Formats: sequence, structure tokens, C-alpha cells
Amino acid sequence: MATAAKAKAPAKKRATKKAASAEAAAEHKLRIRVRAYEHKILDMSVKQIMDTAARFDAVVVGPVPLPTEIKRWTVNRSTFVHKDAREQFEMRIHKRLIDILNPSPKVIEALTNLNLPSGVTIDVKMV
Repeated sequence: MATAAKAKAPAKKRATKKAASAEAAAEHKLRIRVRAYEHKILDMSVKQIMDTAARFDAVVVGPVPLPTEIKRWTVNRSTFVHKDAREQFEMRIHKRLIDILNPSPKVIEALTNLNLPSGVTIDVKMV
């Protein structure tokens, strides 16, 4: 009798794992990556996206700050002889990540009609 009870217990666990994986597969996620050179404009744009999603009662995760991408260049000041005289330039690209869980068509439509300032790049993926 003890062996029959043990055999039934793992079968129940398997059923719950299958149900959990089916629920995870049914859950859709809208992943938005926002990039800009100026962090103030980036934060304003992220706030605008968050407000739009909250207006339609969407579940929002984020904004998650991603590492700032820094591109640096060193350039000679003069053209020929003065090798020691150099200038250094850098360009910083700030990034944020926003996830919207199970977005409705109204949320997606509102986000596509959103007017954001110039200099802000948005990448949208369905995960």
C-alpha cells in the first residue's frame, strides 16, 4: 500500500508542472527598450510610457536602468608634429527597460500613437 501512495504523488507534481508551464506559455510580455543621449529626456519618455500603460490598467515591470554605453575617442589636436597634444571625446547612451505583462490591444495602440521627443529610440518586442 505504501508503494502505491508514493507512485501517485509524483504524478500530481507532474500535472502541476505541466499546468505551470502552460500558464507561462500563455503569458505574453511586451518588452520595451528605450535609449537616449540625455538622461532627463529619457526619464520623461519612460514616465510618459508608464502613465499610458497605467491608464489602461496594464501590469508594468520597470523601468529597469541598463548599463550606460560609453563610446570614447582620442584625437590629435594638431595634424602633424604635436603628438602629445590630444583631445578626448565621449558619447554616453543611457538605456531603460520596461516590461508590460499581458498587454491588451488598447495598450498597444496607445503606445504606438505616443509622441515622444526626438533623440529617444524605442525597440519593442513581444516575448
